[in-house]
Amino acid sequence: MFGVRFTIPASWPFLIPYLIFILFDTAPENGGRPSRWFREWFVFRWFAKYFPVTLHKTMDLDPSRRYLFGYHPHGIFGLGAVNAFATEGCGFSKLFPGITPHLLTLRSNFNIPFYRDFLMAAGCASVSRKSCINILNKKPGNSITIVVGGAQESLAAHAGYMGLTLKARLGFVKVALRTGADLVPVLGFCENDIFDQAENKRDTWLYWVQQQLKRLLGFTTPIFIGRGFFHPYYGWMPYRVPIHVVVGKPIPVEKKHDFTMEEVHALHDTYVKALFEMWDAYKDTYAPYRITDMRLLH
Repeated sequence: MFGVRFTIPASWPFLIPYLIFILFDTAPENGGRPSRWFREWFVFRWFAKYFPVTLHKTMDLDPSRRYLFGYHPHGIFGLGAVNAFATEGCGFSKLFPGITPHLLTLRSNFNIPFYRDFLMAAGCASVSRKSCINILNKKPGNSITIVVGGAQESLAAHAGYMGLTLKARLGFVKVALRTGADLVPVLGFCENDIFDQAENKRDTWLYWVQQQLKRLLGFTTPIFIGRGFFHPYYGWMPYRVPIHVVVGKPIPVEKKHDFTMEEVHALHDTYVKALFEMWDAYKDTYAPYRITDMRLLH
């Protein structure tokens, strides 16, 4: 649609300055432009009720602290994270008063005209290291949410399974140490169940093709199917499967300008242990039809 508008000469006086503005706009690296009205838009409440997505807190969060939420798993689109942290569809602000959430996504998403503005109105920002530090250093109560497994993890999004790409993911731990942000593990139970993905084990040709496309394009291309808009059989709509987003207990982190890799690995191990404790505590309640237990992927 943007391309069509750009071919209309009458739109150039508006679109050309907008494109120039995009080139120099630093908002994606500084928390976006969150709009309370946009986040509370009634459409997002409908969206959350569709599955439904329910946000659960296990304890209160101190608004005088900063937080780095790690969301797992990525799923195909991370819709549990979107509903819980990028909108008020699940009532984040009521559950965690004084905490300002910022769901982080790829920097390239902020190069897409107009779409970028919707992202920033929801409080979304770039997942770059600079962006993470800028947001967390602003003021107490600021928080960021990182879908730690990233695009690679989407290829493991199969119904009934919970495979986390986490073993070698240390960047978010380093950000927490550098800013003193408490690490908060978050599990989206049944995030992987809202679509069916084509079988793509690591020894298949499909997985090989997907990896080559990821290297070439910078994002993954899962082959998936859901339900239809007017029928439940096939289509591109997600299945109506309840997603339970459980926010765990914060792991206190001391701010350090200089830290060792031993400290990074120790904090990472503590975080992983907390994730598995959460899984064991809630799996029978929120994932009763699972095929396997949660496991870590390379």
